[in-house]
Amino acid sequence: MYPSLSLGPFVFPVAGLLYLFGTAVSLSIVERAAKLLNLNVDSLYATAVAGLISGMVGARLIFVVLYWSAFQNNLISIIWPLNSGYNLAGGLFFGAAGVLFYGRYKTLPAASTADALLPGIITGLLFISLADFLAGPGMGTYSRQFWAINVYGSMRHPVQLYEIIAAGLALLAWWKMRPSRLFDGMLFLITTAVYAAGRLFTDAFRQNNWFTADGYRIIQLISLAVMLAALYTLNQQVEKIKQKQLKE
Repeated sequence: MYPSLSLGPFVFPVAGLLYLFGTAVSLSIVERAAKLLNLNVDSLYATAVAGLISGMVGARLIFVVLYWSAFQNNLISIIWPLNSGYNLAGGLFFGAAGVLFYGRYKTLPAASTADALLPGIITGLLFISLADFLAGPGMGTYSRQFWAINVYGSMRHPVQLYEIIAAGLALLAWWKMRPSRLFDGMLFLITTAVYAAGRLFTDAFRQNNWFTADGYRIIQLISLAVMLAALYTLNQQVEKIKQKQLKE
């Protein structure tokens, strides 16, 4: 709806500006989270940067592989321009791999590192949803609700705003549960479960979605699996703490 921003003679892509701003905010939040959890701020920040760089490279490479026909006759377009053409799933996978390998190199504790990094990741996803709402191709299903928005002449669910609300609730859960953290990794599990539950709901209203052969929405299936896995692991850890307390 707002693909570009004009400032005098200059025209800037809205999505690109949001990605840059979102990156800065996400890294700042990781730094803040590391301080709150009494972790090594420099190492956590470097790990976040490593994940960000590997995620961006991976997202670009996967996009190029998927749409190779658009690049094979102009190889320079693989590396320039870089203002569009990324695969989110590939970015998340390679970003996670970058965090894992760099974290192991720095011998960072896995659970507490995950606690500190997740608020930054959720914030990044929030900005991706905002960029999709303002300048992306995503759109919601048809709606007659009073909060529906006009997208190219049809009233639709503002699904990206739903995703932003889900991300906000996940960040709120992280903040509220931080003082009562029982074990390392608890904040990661709770926040992951909340965000996955939110995406399980919001993706029911997304028009451009991936479907299985049976008609199920792939993102919803992934969100359900992630939510259940997080809740199961959380329950197992809490039970272990209870059993330990009983023995003492």
